Amino acid sequence: MSQTNGFWKVVPPTAKIIAAISYVGFGLLMRFAMLPTDPDMRQWLDWQKDLFSAGVPLVVPLYVLVVGYVYGDAKRRGMRRVMWTILACLPYFVGVIAYFILRDPLPRPCPNCQTVVRAAFPFCPKCGTSVTRFCSQCRHAAEPTWAHCPYCGANLAAGLPTTAGPGE
Repeated sequence: MSQTNGFWKVVPPTAKIIAAISYVGFGLLMRFAMLPTDPDMRQWLDWQKDLFSAGVPLVVPLYVLVVGYVYGDAKRRGMRRVMWTILACLPYFVGVIAYFILRDPLPRPCPNCQTVVRAAFPFCPKCGTSVTRFCSQCRHAAEPTWAHCPYCGANLAAGLPTTAGPGE
């Protein structure tokens, strides 16, 4: 899946509609209400007015799409989507930047019952199946790509129990 395809899947349809309406509205407003009344812009050629009225109104719809992405992505990650959407509306993209720094990892399905499990949970809350690998020596959680345990140095490629947890 390409990155842009993923972006469009996450943005809610309402945000797409608002972005399209705002683009058309601001474009028409600029071309037929603002540009003809400005004394300096009256001297512009028609193609220059068209280019200006097509480019400048892109700012608002792009901002709407980014805020919509924050809403959809926060919902997908099980975060407080309304709070993050309100924060994403802060000026200068401060809330959007904060969201991308602080967002939770994507939840993953349980290999046994397919229940969606938050990334912080080592076990499925429904069936108790381990969704995280553990070190066979110290029982700390281990990432799938690690070759050695960062806590005790054990070789993780030698064999990891996937059902035993830290207390077992």
